[in-house]
Amino acid sequence: MIEILSSTELTQATKTGALVGTILQTLKSRTAVGTNLLDIDQWTKAMIADAGAQSCYVDYEASFGRGPFGHYICTAVNDAVLHGKPSNYTLADGDLLTLDLAVLQGGVAADAAISFVVGDSQPAESLALIAATERALAAGIAAAQPGAHIGDISHAIGTVLTAAGYPVNTDFGGHGIGSTMHQDPHVPNTGRPGRGYKLRPGLLLALEPWVMQDTADLVTDPDGWTLRSATGARTAHTEHTIAITPQG
Repeated sequence: MIEILSSTELTQATKTGALVGTILQTLKSRTAVGTNLLDIDQWTKAMIADAGAQSCYVDYEASFGRGPFGHYICTAVNDAVLHGKPSNYTLADGDLLTLDLAVLQGGVAADAAISFVVGDSQPAESLALIAATERALAAGIAAAQPGAHIGDISHAIGTVLTAAGYPVNTDFGGHGIGSTMHQDPHVPNTGRPGRGYKLRPGLLLALEPWVMQDTADLVTDPDGWTLRSATGARTAHTEHTIAITPQG
């Protein structure tokens, strides 16, 4: 299903997106060496409740996961990159952490992710991974103009990631979003310009460049959700929800 949102719904999307961004930045500021992933999950639960919003994750079931997710945020550490299920893990200096959060508020969802290194140790290779996903996201957003195509966004993202020297996996990528978290169209992280769904004002998209340092292959944890690089290499993931408007 592809939803085209009304102007009222897009206004709400802005509010939901701001809430997601605020929660993520608050979590980043509170996260330090010694923080447990389960604490981050509980902080998230409390902030969602305080805002009168609903979690898109806690009851979520999908074909790529096993059973309800059961948590309020995805926490992926080091070689984990997507759908990281919070566990009893205490963060160490130099860990690369991705926080991925989707929330429903006022009938409209927003989805975003940030990656950052915990503590004083800031490995250059980890920072390069994160920076590549951030540049790719910016390129994807710039390509998301009315009248352009999904392939234009995918090509812009993939060009940046490939130029940085990272393999690109197309099993998981960006997606439409609206009254539910995951909708069509799928937005792969590489593609051909001028191809795919034509972008229309009112379309809400979650763009999410993610990379693994030396592989495009994923493996799934025994928890049935957490996806890791097949080689154990580090990973990064950056995501924003954007709206297509008549102005861009």
